[in-house]
Amino acid sequence: MLQATPLTEGWTLRHEGDALPAAVPGCVHTDLLAAGVIPDPFLGRNETEVAWVGRRDWTYETELPATNGHEQVDLVFDGLDTVAEILLDGRVLGRTRNMHRSHRFDVTGLDGRLSVRFVSAYAEAEAVRGKVGERPAAYAEPYQYLRKMACSFGWDWGPTLVTAGMWRPVRLERWSTARIARVRPVVTVEEGLGRVELAVEVERTRVEAPLVVEASVGGVRARAEIDGTAGVVRLEVPGPRLWWPRGYGEQPLYDVELTLLHDGGELDVWRRRIGFRTVELDRRDDEHGSGFTLVVNGERLFARGVNWIPDDPFPSRITRARYRERLRQAADAGVDLVRVWGGGIYESEDFYDACDDLGLLVWQDFPFACAAYPEEQPLRGEVEAEARENVVRLMPHPSLVLWNGNNENLWGFRDWGWEPRLAGDSWGEGYYLGVLPRVVAELDPTRPYTAGSPWSGSWEHHPNDPAHGTHHSWEVWNREDYAEYRASVPRFVAEFGWQAPPTYATLRRALPGEELAPDSPGMLHHQKADDGNGKLRRGLERHFAFPEGDFDRWHYLTQVNQARAVAAGIEHWRSHWPRCAGTVVWQLNDCWPVTSWAAIDGDGREKPLYHELRRVYADRLLTLRGRVLAVVNQAAEEWAGAVRLRRMSVEGAVIGEAVVEFRAGRRAVAEVAVARELEPVGAKEFLVADADGLRAVRFPAPDRDIPYPQPEFDVSVAPGAVTVTARTLVRDLLLQADRLDADARADRGLVTLLPGEEVTIGVSGWKTPDPDAARSALFCMEPHR
Repeated sequence: MLQATPLTEGWTLRHEGDALPAAVPGCVHTDLLAAGVIPDPFLGRNETEVAWVGRRDWTYETELPATNGHEQVDLVFDGLDTVAEILLDGRVLGRTRNMHRSHRFDVTGLDGRLSVRFVSAYAEAEAVRGKVGERPAAYAEPYQYLRKMACSFGWDWGPTLVTAGMWRPVRLERWSTARIARVRPVVTVEEGLGRVELAVEVERTRVEAPLVVEASVGGVRARAEIDGTAGVVRLEVPGPRLWWPRGYGEQPLYDVELTLLHDGGELDVWRRRIGFRTVELDRRDDEHGSGFTLVVNGERLFARGVNWIPDDPFPSRITRARYRERLRQAADAGVDLVRVWGGGIYESEDFYDACDDLGLLVWQDFPFACAAYPEEQPLRGEVEAEARENVVRLMPHPSLVLWNGNNENLWGFRDWGWEPRLAGDSWGEGYYLGVLPRVVAELDPTRPYTAGSPWSGSWEHHPNDPAHGTHHSWEVWNREDYAEYRASVPRFVAEFGWQAPPTYATLRRALPGEELAPDSPGMLHHQKADDGNGKLRRGLERHFAFPEGDFDRWHYLTQVNQARAVAAGIEHWRSHWPRCAGTVVWQLNDCWPVTSWAAIDGDGREKPLYHELRRVYADRLLTLRGRVLAVVNQAAEEWAGAVRLRRMSVEGAVIGEAVVEFRAGRRAVAEVAVARELEPVGAKEFLVADADGLRAVRFPAPDRDIPYPQPEFDVSVAPGAVTVTARTLVRDLLLQADRLDADARADRGLVTLLPGEEVTIGVSGWKTPDPDAARSALFCMEPHR
């Protein structure tokens, strides 16, 4: 039987002639941090103090134990970041140049000093650039010249921390006769019959040995002979329970086990979990253009999505529990699709396991982002090898529903001035329209592939044409106000978003001792977007009087603006289902404390946007579009009831009122006309719609023009709760619970109260409840100063 021995102990990292203790899996930065050699790059401006690390070569060493007792012994690296030479007592075992692949070396009968020498990623990238020629990119760093996590080199939300190391497990595998080299599971279901086809490849030490594989799933067993180095086992499961996205059904999973046998004895075992479901991507033409609608088990979905970036610049630090926590936060916010963005990595099994359990659909980018990628060697072979390995590795997961070739590179070629600069040089099109769709079609024919995001489906249309395929909406934020979201109805919005700073407690931890201001040194360092603060200011000034010299007010208003912006887009696009079939917010998470588009900041705290997602991604939603109330029902049951419409003044008077019945079918949108006499007039009036505990509010004027009353409200506290009772209109009330205690969390975000209404906000982690402290952590709209 194959025996696997983890190589986690006894590693050292060479630094300035010294041997520092090293953790494997891990990386250079985490080892230097543990040894006290470098400061925490997340704090203050320490990022710049550790920039030298990425320019150095590094060597890890340990003793390889004796490897006798089996016919073959392999040294297996699940992930080497990135350019490495592996030596045993000075003898070269091999060289690697791809973070996204595993590597295996025969060390049968060998032992001695094992060295893994990492070359600076900068040196390798610059060498490849010198060989293949310059290629344009969105950023100056040379990330497109090697197969490494692109955002290691910094992004408009991320630090530049170019690391190296054994970021995934290392082990010895001892085996005899044969081992399982690869299992490719093709899982289908049709007319109540589940089929599992396991294509098996083996590696042998004895060519003549007869081999058999046995497999089981759902109480069904089958076996097949191995002909040479390959075989196929087919199993049929009658009446399998279907795996559904969250909100559409349950997520039953089936254990699959495959055993390799010789003369009745077990040689190796492969185990995974699978789910039975069908997935299609409907891209048919219609009167609006060409669609982009996911269909799971025959059910057409409006995808309620978020973009996912690596949750840490050093992915070896991301534990199974941390994946679960972050993805549980996504599910609790009503999210049902997570896009793994192309500037990161193929995530660990822990990520996809959590998505399988939580019912989160996964859209997986291949790792290409915002750059022209050379198609010459040494890159081309690495790209195909990594794609083949990762497609097969991730195939068992029912949550994975879409492969995507790249992020914004087809768009960049057309719109960002790349085409004339390239002058005919390769730039990645051969990957996205050639290599990758071929690999997916050959290995994973049950899942759809799209060439990029955004992508209109062909060069016949602009790559970012909102009428065709996927669309990225970045004129809003970069140049336009979020009101412009309402000017169009894209078929599927795969990226859009608005910035805000992280929570107050996160800023205090990341910028110790700093007097906080929007332009204080630490705040500017933790703002990576081009003219980010300028865009924040212009975005605020379209709606509010800018709070000069008042950081707390600026912090509150920027977070309000972020939540309102994203909500404006989602409400509008959801109300146009099925023409628009999904929104994928940029972005769910952060990898460090930074001003960014994230809903959850780098310390894992929820920003107001997170709670707004819970509202706008709920199954049922009310949204006002002028004199139309859209009743959005994504639930499986019809929604019928009555909506109370009130035209009100900011002083609290009801100017007009009506109760209107509505009926929205399952997974459908209904429209309710708002009578002309209920239309608010001028800056002092607004419209409120209430139904079944849900509310929509429309103020026709920007806040800077609204004569808000001085907010008056009473505050009471009880263990685990803060209750606010309004005596006036209180718009966008927010409890910043982390100001009460760094560990405190509130269970809701922005809420608007009419006179006489109250809200109870659940608060966890607050050890000393106090009404005065609670009041000091409450923010809302105020009269202009």
